[in-house]
Amino acid sequence: MSTDNNKADDVIKNSGYHLLCRMLSVALLCALVTVSVTQARPHHPMLSPEMVDHINKANTTWTAGLNFQNADVSFVKGLYGTILNGPKRPQVFHNIDGIRLPDSFDARKQWPKCPTIQQIRDQGSCGSCWAFGAVEAISDRICIHSSAEISVEISAEDLLSCCDSCGMGCFGGYPSAAWDYWAKNGLVTGGLYASKVGCRPYTIPSCEHHVNGTRPPCQGEQDTPKCVEQCIDGYSPSYPKDKHFGKRTYSIPSDQTQIMTELYKFGPVEAAFSVYADFLLYKTGVYQHLTGEMLGGHAIKILGWGVENGTPYWLAANSWNSDWGDKGYFKIKRGNDECGIESEMVAGMPQV
Repeated sequence: MSTDNNKADDVIKNSGYHLLCRMLSVALLCALVTVSVTQARPHHPMLSPEMVDHINKANTTWTAGLNFQNADVSFVKGLYGTILNGPKRPQVFHNIDGIRLPDSFDARKQWPKCPTIQQIRDQGSCGSCWAFGAVEAISDRICIHSSAEISVEISAEDLLSCCDSCGMGCFGGYPSAAWDYWAKNGLVTGGLYASKVGCRPYTIPSCEHHVNGTRPPCQGEQDTPKCVEQCIDGYSPSYPKDKHFGKRTYSIPSDQTQIMTELYKFGPVEAAFSVYADFLLYKTGVYQHLTGEMLGGHAIKILGWGVENGTPYWLAANSWNSDWGDKGYFKIKRGNDECGIESEMVAGMPQV
């Protein structure tokens, strides 16, 4: 009997040994496959000519080029100041039964008497994109919904410096909180750096993305400006009387027909998405992520849509000056939530 038990024990031990060997073999095979795939996927330095060549040789829907030839990596990494997956405003759904939307739409052409829709701003050495995307769309909507009777540049400086609930100023913020602040606290006017336009113009200077240029080189990230609740010398009306308020703010459902309806009826919106290293090199075409690591969240203004060479896109205005991308604009693939672009859109209606 003991002999039979010993044989049974040997069978169990051998079975366990073979099972362990098989498990180790599978694990080793997986590791080798992972290593080979990693080695097969080329790693190109951020902003490098090698990454530009890799993208353009892939012959995808967009072309790359060198946008930041005179910028520290520290500056570039500070540009994406949007905290993704933060608090959201309640969603508003449009009745889209029977709606007929055009194949292409551009808010600049739809509302030509609203000059802010044409504007490309520059956030400088500050992760204030969350504030820029908001005030750009808010400025546009004030003009649109006043039938072009009120044309103002809403101050990014006021929102960036005074909204404590929005996040960390130059070091990141929430787009939805920015719109909520506009509705509850109001925002004053303020133009571009050194423009002396409005109550509180932007105080962070633009920098030079290219090797040869008139602006200082792009370096590092600076502290958030202080909240100064007064207008620049010589501006009238006073700070409290210059404020513009939102009537209601909301999130837009992650559905392209809903988004298109919102744009078509009410004007530009703010959107947030994940930035990968290849996006920094965008020049023309319809962007879709191809290569490079994820760097952070970024917010921009969406102002239209269309189709280019069979690829549907959203038309967006960036806040990295007009020497980035396609004169400051870019197109990003539409309909598949590219880089999360359709999941975090926010808008609102102004009091006019």
